[in-house]
Amino acid sequence: MTRTTTETIALPGLLAPAEIRVDRWGIPHIRASGEADLFFLQGFNAARDRLWQIDLWRKRGLGLLAADFGPGYLAQDHAARHFLYRGDMDAEWRSYADDTKVICTAFAAGVNAFVALCEREPHRLPPEFALFGTKPLRWEPADVVRIRSHALTRNGVSEILRANVMAAADAETDLMRFEIDPPVSPRFSGGVTAADVPLECISLFKLATAPVTFERERLEATLADAWVWTEVTDLGDIVRRAAEEGSNNWAVHPSRTRSGRPILASDPHRAHAVPSLRYLAHLEAPGLNVIGAGEPSAPGLSIGHNETLAFGLTIFGADQEDVCVYETREGDPRFYRYGEGWEAIRRIEERFAVRGCDDQHLTLSFTRHGPVLHEDTARRRAVALRTVWLLPGSAAYLGSLSYMREPTTRGFAASLGHWGTPSVNHVAADTGGDIGWFTAGFTPRRRNWHGLLPVPGDGTHEWDGFLEPGELPRALNPERGFVFSANEMNLPPDRPRDAPTIGHEWADASRARRIESVLEQDASHTVEASMALQTDVHSRPAAVLVPLLEGLRPAAGETARAIALLADWDHQLEADSAAAALFEVWWMKHLRPAVLSRAAPDPKVRKLLLPGDFDRILSSLGRAGPLWTVPERDALLLSTLADAVAECARRLGSEPAEWRWGALHRALFEHEASGVKARPDTAWDVGPLPVGGSRSTPMHAAYRLDDFVVTAGASVRLVMDVGEWDASVCINAPGQSGDPASPHYGDLAPLWSTGAFVPLLYSRTRVDEATRHLIRLVPGEGTVA
Repeated sequence: MTRTTTETIALPGLLAPAEIRVDRWGIPHIRASGEADLFFLQGFNAARDRLWQIDLWRKRGLGLLAADFGPGYLAQDHAARHFLYRGDMDAEWRSYADDTKVICTAFAAGVNAFVALCEREPHRLPPEFALFGTKPLRWEPADVVRIRSHALTRNGVSEILRANVMAAADAETDLMRFEIDPPVSPRFSGGVTAADVPLECISLFKLATAPVTFERERLEATLADAWVWTEVTDLGDIVRRAAEEGSNNWAVHPSRTRSGRPILASDPHRAHAVPSLRYLAHLEAPGLNVIGAGEPSAPGLSIGHNETLAFGLTIFGADQEDVCVYETREGDPRFYRYGEGWEAIRRIEERFAVRGCDDQHLTLSFTRHGPVLHEDTARRRAVALRTVWLLPGSAAYLGSLSYMREPTTRGFAASLGHWGTPSVNHVAADTGGDIGWFTAGFTPRRRNWHGLLPVPGDGTHEWDGFLEPGELPRALNPERGFVFSANEMNLPPDRPRDAPTIGHEWADASRARRIESVLEQDASHTVEASMALQTDVHSRPAAVLVPLLEGLRPAAGETARAIALLADWDHQLEADSAAAALFEVWWMKHLRPAVLSRAAPDPKVRKLLLPGDFDRILSSLGRAGPLWTVPERDALLLSTLADAVAECARRLGSEPAEWRWGALHRALFEHEASGVKARPDTAWDVGPLPVGGSRSTPMHAAYRLDDFVVTAGASVRLVMDVGEWDASVCINAPGQSGDPASPHYGDLAPLWSTGAFVPLLYSRTRVDEATRHLIRLVPGEGTVA
C-alpha cells in the first residue's frame, strides 16, 4: 500500500484550517471553509507547483524582464507595456463576476504567501531562480487582470500580411495564405495603401506576444546592443503558432449516449512546454465544488465541471482587432488627423529597471485607438492597433469566474455577457440532460468594412459597440444530438449575408470534419469513445491526396513502391506507421511547398504565405485550375513524391518497411532555460517521445519542419461523464508540477504520448483514497511539521 506523506504549514492570511490533497497524478484537491480561503489557497498552491512559471509570465506581461535578465530583454519589456490594460480599474473589476476583485485579491495574497514561505524556507524555491540569481516578486491583485498579451486574439497581423501580399501579388494569391469565409473581396478604403503598412508594423506586436527565451548571447547583451533583440521571434514563428493553436470540444446529448447521461470533452491545443500551459485543480468550499483546468496564473477554472454542469471551450474566429492608419500633420508628426481636426499622439515615458545598468526611461506612444506600431515621418503616416485587449473585461478566461458557478446549461449561456477574451466556442452539458454550444467574446460591430485590411484611423471606420451575446451563434439541444467545434468556420449556413461581420479567418477544417463524422455515426456514445476521438489520428489530407495517385505511372521504381505503400494504408498517422512517415514528409515538406511555389513564384511573397491555407491547397490539388492542368498536377504529385522517398531514405534508412512516423515525429517538452544551465546533465526537458498525428488530426500534434519535433498539441485533455463524475478522465502533459525535483514534473508524459488518461476524481471518498501527499494548512506562520 502506497504511503501518504503529510506536512502542516501555518500561513499568515489564512482565516481557518484547510487542506490540499495531492493525488497520485499530482492533481491538488483544495478544501477550505469559505471562498476567501479557497481562492487564497488556489494562489498559494499555484505558486507551490508553478512559481517559476507564473513569476516569469507576470514579469513578461508587466514588462519587468530586464530587471532580472539584463539589457537583452529591454526591447521586449518596452513592447509588452504597450499592451497592458491602462483603463479604469473599477470598470475592469465590474466586467466579470461581482466578487472578481475580492477573488483576485485573495489569489494574489496566496501567491505572496508562498513567496514569503520560500523566503523563510529557501529549499522550497524552484531551482531556476538560483540559476539566474533572481527572486520571485510579490503580486498585486491588478496583475491578474492587467496583463493581456498572453491571450489569443486576431487578426491584426493578418491584415498587415494581406496588405503586403496584395501589393506584391494579388488578393487571389493571398487566399493561399488564408481563405476568406464567408467570401468577400478585400479592398483598401479611405486612401490607405499597402505602402502605409510595411512588415515592420508587426514588430512591436510580435515582440510583445513572444515567449521568453534564454540564450547566452541575450543574457550577456549590453545596452549598446539591447535593440538587436527586437527580433527574438521570427515572423514565421508567430504566424505558425497562431495557425497551430486551437482546440477540440464536443457535448453529446443523453439520447445518443449508452449511459443516458451527457458526455462532454474538451482538449485545448497550445504550444508545448514544460511545465504545461494548463493546470488541473479541484476547488471545494461550501457552495462551490469545481474541478478542471485553468491557467495557473489566474483564479478559477475555465474547463471542467461543478456538481451539476460541465463546460469546455475552443477558440472561435471572431475578429477582435483592426489596424488603423493615420495621416500625421505636416511639419509636426506629434499630431494625427481625426475627424475635422488633429489629435496629439499620447506619449508616456516610463522607467525600466535593467540588471547591471542604470534605469532606462523609454517612451510609449498611443492614439485614441491603441498602441502605435509604426511611424513614418517622411510619408506622414502612423499605424496603430485597435484591440479589445485595451477595453475593460478583456482579461483572458476570467469570465469563467461567472460560469463555473452556474448549475445549468441555460444559466451558463446567460452568464456569457461577462466573457470578453479570447473569443471562444463554449460547450456545456448538465445533469438535467441539456447540452449547448455558445460562441462568446467581444465582437466589434463594423458598419462599413469587413476587418480584413488596415483602415483609416480618422473616424470613418469606428467600432459601433459589440454584438450582443444573443447575436452570436449558439445552439441548445440541437436535433442531431451533439454539438462540437474545432476552430473551423462554423457560422450557421443560413446566417443572412448582410448580418454584421464576425470573422472570416478559420482553422483547417480537417479536425472538425473528422469529429463530426465520428459523432454522427455513433448513436451510443461512451466516455471511452470520446477518449478515442481525442486521440484519433485520421488524416483528412491523406484521405484527399492519396487517391490522386491511383493510376499514375511513375518512371522510377522507388516511386511506384511508394504509391503501393500509400495505397494499402488506412490514412491513420500512427506512430508505428511507415506510410504515415512517407505521407507527412511528402505532404508537408515537398508537395505543400511546391503548390505554394506555383501560386507565388516570388520567394519573398511565398514566405508571407506560410504555412499556407490547408483547405485551399487541398481543394486546388483536387482539380485543374489556374495553377495547372491535370497532367501538370500529376507530374507535380510524382516529382514531389519521389523527393519525399529520397528524404525518408536519408532520414529513416533505405528499407521502407522499417520506416516509422514516430521515429521522426517526437514530442519534446523543452524548458526555456535548458540551453543555459550550468549542468546540462540535469535534465529539465521531458522527452523525446514518439507520437502519431499531425496538425490536421483530432489528436493535434503540429511539428517543426526541420526536425519534426512536436511543438503544439493538447496541453490537457478532459472527458466528463456528466453526473457520474468519478468516471471522468483527464491527462496533463508533461506533468502537473513545474519543479524539476517533483515526481509530478514529467510523470504524465509517457501516458499522454500513448493516448492514455488518468481519473479525474471528484468525490471525497475517491479523492481520499488516491491522496499521496496531504498538506494541512492552519492560520499562523511557518512549517509546523
